[in-house]
Amino acid sequence: MNQPELIAQLQRGDESAFTRLVDEYQDLVYNTALGIVQNEEDADDITQEVFVQVYQSVSSFRGDSKMSTWLYRITLGKALDHEKKKKRKKRFGVMQRLFTGEREDGLTAAEFNHPGIQLEQKENAAALFYALKQIPENQRIAFTLHKLEGRSYQEVAEIMNTSLYAVESLMGRAKGNLKKELEKYYAR
Repeated sequence: MNQPELIAQLQRGDESAFTRLVDEYQDLVYNTALGIVQNEEDADDITQEVFVQVYQSVSSFRGDSKMSTWLYRITLGKALDHEKKKKRKKRFGVMQRLFTGEREDGLTAAEFNHPGIQLEQKENAAALFYALKQIPENQRIAFTLHKLEGRSYQEVAEIMNTSLYAVESLMGRAKGNLKKELEKYYAR
């Protein structure tokens, strides 16, 4: 089914069209969320939130971009909002540890299974995902979309609503910053 027809059906409230949309895009949404939040349960929750938002706001979708681009944007927004909430909670936890005397070094590898990672590469993937958490948000998004989701630079530019040149620059800086973070990770 072509995109305009699917969108029209969704906007009319066709539940079977919504089911087809979820079936077709749930892996894309889940994997993107997982690449950002690095927690399987949180990625599941974000995936559900994304499709709830899509269901509620499909009437405002004009079709200026591809459905997948729109879904990536919603997913990234939800995942980044989740990360911000988690950081606020973490700051509160740091304050609690200061008063209780507990210590935490903060250098832990990610503990989750990303569908695109082979079992024998799990340790290297954990280090990469740890390093991804340390680099600036826009670099992390560009890297995740291009390297983990397999999107072209042009697609990343559309999803991030920026220029191709900006994506190339973000990727260059992301690679440099990841190299520094991985060196620190393996040096500990």
